[in-house]
Amino acid sequence: MADTTVTRPPARRFLAAIDPSVLIKDLTPRGLFGRSLIIVIAPMLLLQVVASFVFLDRHWEKVTRGLAYMAANDMALIMSLYDDITGADEYAAFVDRIGRTVEVQVFIWPGERLPPKVDPGLFPMLHDSLEVEMQQRFDRPVWIDTVTYPKYVDVRIQMPEGVVRALFLRSRVSATNSHIFLSWMAGTSILLLIVAVLFLRGQVRPIQRLAHAAEAFGLGRDMPDFKPSGATEARRAAHALIVMRDRLARQIDQRTSMLAGVSHDLKTPLTRFKLQLAMMGDDPEIEELRRDVTEMQRLLDEYLDFARGQGGESARTIELEAFLEDIRVNAARKGAHVTLDMDGPINLRARPAALKRCITNLVENAAGHADHVRVSAQLHGRSVEITIDDNGPGIPPDKMEDAFRPFHRLDESRNQNRSGSGLGLAIARDVARGHGGEILLLESPLGGLRALVQLPV
Repeated sequence: MADTTVTRPPARRFLAAIDPSVLIKDLTPRGLFGRSLIIVIAPMLLLQVVASFVFLDRHWEKVTRGLAYMAANDMALIMSLYDDITGADEYAAFVDRIGRTVEVQVFIWPGERLPPKVDPGLFPMLHDSLEVEMQQRFDRPVWIDTVTYPKYVDVRIQMPEGVVRALFLRSRVSATNSHIFLSWMAGTSILLLIVAVLFLRGQVRPIQRLAHAAEAFGLGRDMPDFKPSGATEARRAAHALIVMRDRLARQIDQRTSMLAGVSHDLKTPLTRFKLQLAMMGDDPEIEELRRDVTEMQRLLDEYLDFARGQGGESARTIELEAFLEDIRVNAARKGAHVTLDMDGPINLRARPAALKRCITNLVENAAGHADHVRVSAQLHGRSVEITIDDNGPGIPPDKMEDAFRPFHRLDESRNQNRSGSGLGLAIARDVARGHGGEILLLESPLGGLRALVQLPV
């Protein structure tokens, strides 16, 4: 999988620091699947937060206050029974009766005083509710501890003769089933999230296949297994892509057929011219006519190559070093001094004939204006860069883009004493773009012109 990490430039990091919207935009996913998940997850999380707040702030608080009220009533009953005790021998019977009837552990500590108040912690709702209810029923000092014992709540009341201590079960004074609600909420949320992920993957996958098919079509690669699928909108887009692909293929076939006929019709009289000139001897005038006919033949081939484009050739995987070596050898046979520099074996999926026409045009263009041409290829991530450098006069930077214009010839020193149709670079760029790549003209380290061909692997 390709790395999707985005490194922000310093200017964008500064904007993100002063503008939160820029930071949010950088943090949000770029893909449709990630953004769709946010659309599903964000409302779900918001609903959970609101529901939890309402539950804890309303239901849990209401239940806790009701239980605290009942605990205060039990404590009032305990104290009323305690006040009826007249002798020391009745304390044991009092404690036993309270334990069996009210289910509260009672301790009587004669001569004791209340300890300092205990910090109720981060959730003081139970402590505060008990304190309010107890103080409403007793005019004596009350001490409450809700954090020391996990299963009990400690309540103490100061009496003139000592301290009466009562240990209430925590389940009797606070709502203990909140975790069940939260567990159900978390469980259902996870289940809904799994369903949403599976559903979104099923909806996003046809769009991803459509994008891959469009990219493959742009690179001239066949997608015989691609079929419309998914939602209605995705099917419509896929069907439109297939119709467009078929329409373009028909246009290319019709143009190729027409050009083949034109080529045949024009080459036939040129062949007759050559035969007639071959039988006319070696006079200087005849030799000039022969050169003109040869030039006409070459120009006709260039026009047909430009108009034909990439024809109906299918893409296949080629080994780039052997491919470029073949081009170098062919250029050397024509007298050009060309060297090849490769970092290692590189496999590239392309239309061999079309790509050979592209690189050959660039090499011959460089060899026609320089004494030395260097061809090199490097792999950069998911793309291949093929560079053709020469030590010729080069092209001014403001004229480099004009060099790609069809039938346009520069009037600088690079075109002196050189004939041609002005289609070499135009054909090369057309082929590169047909492969999903691009050609750039730059200044060469050799002092002349560099043609940089960028192609996807």
